[in-house]
Amino acid sequence: MNDREGNRMPDHGRQQASAREAQRIPEAPPVAGPTLTARRRTGFLVTLVLGGLTAVPPLSMDMYLPALPEVTGALHTSAATAQLTLTACLTGMALGQLAVGPMSDKWGRRRPLLIGLLVYIAATAVCALAPTAPLLIGFRLMQGLAGAAGIVIARAVVRDLYDGVEMARFFSTLMLISGVAPIVAPLIGGQVLRITDWRGIFVVLTVVGIALTALVWKGLPETLAPERRHGGGTAEALRTMRGLLADRVFTGYMVAGGFAFAALFAYISASPFVVQEIYGASPQTFSLLFGINSVGLIAVGQINGKLLVGRVSLDKALAVGLCVIALASAALLLMATGVFGDVGLVPIAAGLFVLMSAMGLAMPNTNALALMRTPHAAGSASALLGTSSFLVGAIASPLVGIAGEDTAVPMAVVQLACALAAIACFMGLCRPWRRGTGPTREAEH
Repeated sequence: MNDREGNRMPDHGRQQASAREAQRIPEAPPVAGPTLTARRRTGFLVTLVLGGLTAVPPLSMDMYLPALPEVTGALHTSAATAQLTLTACLTGMALGQLAVGPMSDKWGRRRPLLIGLLVYIAATAVCALAPTAPLLIGFRLMQGLAGAAGIVIARAVVRDLYDGVEMARFFSTLMLISGVAPIVAPLIGGQVLRITDWRGIFVVLTVVGIALTALVWKGLPETLAPERRHGGGTAEALRTMRGLLADRVFTGYMVAGGFAFAALFAYISASPFVVQEIYGASPQTFSLLFGINSVGLIAVGQINGKLLVGRVSLDKALAVGLCVIALASAALLLMATGVFGDVGLVPIAAGLFVLMSAMGLAMPNTNALALMRTPHAAGSASALLGTSSFLVGAIASPLVGIAGEDTAVPMAVVQLACALAAIACFMGLCRPWRRGTGPTREAEH
């Protein structure tokens, strides 16, 4: 891409031209259908549906978190094997997006989404019956593969409807709605464990899947007009993805977002053991702390969407978020290694709260900045964004349990390494200082 200072082409025109040249994909014609104003008048239910779809990952994983120690005992397995049930679900969500994203670019958004939700319901119901850890891991993989449809298509629908600053603001709104899930999910999981065992959690998830499918059927119209669909098969989908990956800036945002998500998932995977086994908290206390951390993520996400977007460059907001994640991870590592003595649960919980809150700057802005460059292939771009995040997260999950259940050091090490890698990708590949960082640059797209 041409980033030389002597190039007088407007910044946004240069970026779009470079992206199209790298991807070798013709720009799609304008979307036919209602205007943006009309969409907003009828968009409240659509917003709720999209929020519900983005809540599929936290519902599938966070509701199950308080039960991880119980699963370890009930299925006579180790903590590392129990964490593999999370890894399997995450891996399925990563790989499923690679298939569903291009399918949604070819056939539209509704059909692949509804099929994926139906399979998700069936796989979740079967998880409740799994008699052994290997079978549960297998069914969780299938659950993740099907649940990927909601994740990737929700992002693609946002790209269909919005652009620029409005897209960043909408992602922050989705964070408010979907952010309720990580607050409510562990609380529900903890309460379910009071009246039944871990299998009851999957029964509740099955009911949630049925309700979400009905809501999508009634409330989500098709957002991808036929003239914007790609008619090719697997070969064209691979060419599209190769073109997207040839865009250095898109790839930079994608990988940086993936490492940030891995730091988040290291917390998700390790915190049940850190909080409950190391610091002696009950499942209900763990659920409460998890909910408080999610409130921090939501609050910062709303500050990002309501106050910062349009006034501060998305790149600057993203840089601040990544730096805070790195600082919080470093503090957690120092506390876990005993540099400050035996600090107890409260300081550890405070460090995790800061780390989670900073995700409210990192997550919506990486998605928005990457998707701004890909209006012609939103489904495929969304698939790559989701797959990179979930694959890196799936790798991080077993690493946090590598040193056993008696120390929080592996969790902090993984979080710090991922945060530093995200910063390196952002600085080395995105290079925002060479593309302009004014507060309204993104609005020009």
